[in-house]
Amino acid sequence: MKFPELETERLHLVEICRQHSESLFDILSREEVTRYGGIETLHRMEESYRIINSFRSSFINQRGIQWGLVLKDTGKFIGTVGLNQLNKSNKRAEIGYEVHPDYWRQYFTCEAVREILRFSFQELELHRIAALAFPNNLASTGLLKKVGFSEEGKLRDFVYLNNQSQDVLIFSLLKAEFSLWGS
Repeated sequence: MKFPELETERLHLVEICRQHSESLFDILSREEVTRYGGIETLHRMEESYRIINSFRSSFINQRGIQWGLVLKDTGKFIGTVGLNQLNKSNKRAEIGYEVHPDYWRQYFTCEAVREILRFSFQELELHRIAALAFPNNLASTGLLKKVGFSEEGKLRDFVYLNNQSQDVLIFSLLKAEFSLWGS
């Protein structure tokens, strides 16, 4: 199965390979990124290799697709957006993203998420995309609402991170709702 590379106005969405390991480590070793990502902050470069291998394994086993965000104008790797918990038989997945803080508030994540939603609903023929966000992550909850997600509720003590259980909000977007606002 060939990895589905995608494109937006400003981004190439590519398979994350070992050549991206330093950039991925730079992003995921920043506490300001991982505190809202539901993942532990990386401390060693080897951890980024393990994550890249898990992305590849997840794709091969059709459990997820993780794209690297690469700027068209400079070729710089600035983050990831992906489908997790991919379940083609039930036509659903969960979307998640991590972007380098230097590229926050420049609409790169929104641009990439919209393209992945288009791909998910039109090409993968999924019916539902979910997203989880910490209640105090106003940037992420705002992005999800901007692209059409609806908040469904709170999952109490759903994530165990940094030695404590934390609540998360669950959002969803259905294929019929996506077609209402377009791609």
